[in-house]
Amino acid sequence: MTTLHLILDDMLGDVPNGTKRYAEELAGSLLENAPPGCLVEGIIASSPEQDYDYIQQRLPGLSGLFKSALVRRDLVTAWQHGFTPVPSGMIHSPTLFAPLRSHDREHSTGNQIVVTIHEATAWTHPDFLTSREVSRTRTMASRAVRYADAVVVPTHAIAAELDEILGLGDRMRVVNGAVSSHLVPPPDETERAHALELPAMFLVSVGDQGPRHGLQELLQAVSLLNDETIGLLLVGAPRQPGELEAAVREAGLSEGRVRALGALDDDDYATVLGRATAMVYPTITNGFGTPMLEAFRFGLPVVHADTPSLMEVAAESGVAVPSGKLEDYPAALADAIDRTLRDAELRDKLSILGRDREALFSWRAAADAVWQLHADL
Repeated sequence: MTTLHLILDDMLGDVPNGTKRYAEELAGSLLENAPPGCLVEGIIASSPEQDYDYIQQRLPGLSGLFKSALVRRDLVTAWQHGFTPVPSGMIHSPTLFAPLRSHDREHSTGNQIVVTIHEATAWTHPDFLTSREVSRTRTMASRAVRYADAVVVPTHAIAAELDEILGLGDRMRVVNGAVSSHLVPPPDETERAHALELPAMFLVSVGDQGPRHGLQELLQAVSLLNDETIGLLLVGAPRQPGELEAAVREAGLSEGRVRALGALDDDDYATVLGRATAMVYPTITNGFGTPMLEAFRFGLPVVHADTPSLMEVAAESGVAVPSGKLEDYPAALADAIDRTLRDAELRDKLSILGRDREALFSWRAAADAVWQLHADL
């Protein structure tokens, strides 16, 4: 039997986010679509017993769970310095968090290490992240350049960008993500909408409410809209306390026009997407843009930045806004939002295009690509 060792730490944590959903969905699909004679075993940092139980419940097909003696913080430090007490064989990580170590990459020995880099922000816009995030990402990426057999990236645009930065060449493999299988309209949607106090008409945006997701530009754009009844709801955990409040004041928006919902579970998030008028995704950094696909699933029109990776994912199923000149970006965003809200025919067209576009991305395809990658290695 052949065993794929899958790092599962990113499934844990109280805050639902894109990384957590990606790790769980990919793991589940790898299990469901494992080739004959292949098993999947999890690797996890030392954790409370309820975390082990959670993973086993969510991924009942795991052949086993390798439990490190180190807690995550210490395991991160150990792996950054090359100390990697983990099983040998095929190892796959849904992030850069991996036991990258020296091994014979030129000749097949059964030992493989594959990591995932989701975006290039740590190099292209390091000021959008904390110094710790930048340092950790660059350190692990340097180890990936030296020791990884392959690096998974979500789009060809990011592959091109990272190849220029890291020179990974043909060791990169593009594997798209998809929307969580749990993101569907809940049976108690009406009750949830009432509890969330959702207005009749509103824009929704998803992100960490920091500069990397274009918060300031988005708020400026909303302030340029003439209709005061159009509110903005933000989904995602804030990076810094008080950051949103300060940004709202700076944009001159009236009290109550912008509301932070925080991190939402799948049912509440699906309720918001099902009731929103449009999504605005203004990030100017390269990422896969999963929130756009999530909006597409619900037939929600999307206004987004024209960054290469987002253009690749959306493929003209959304309204792209030029973001090259930051000084002009808020006005361009406001114009695109206003045009989308006023044009019912455009919204109907985008709804159809978006649903069709989202249907092209699947976790089955992602899992098949990952299994094929390890087979090729």
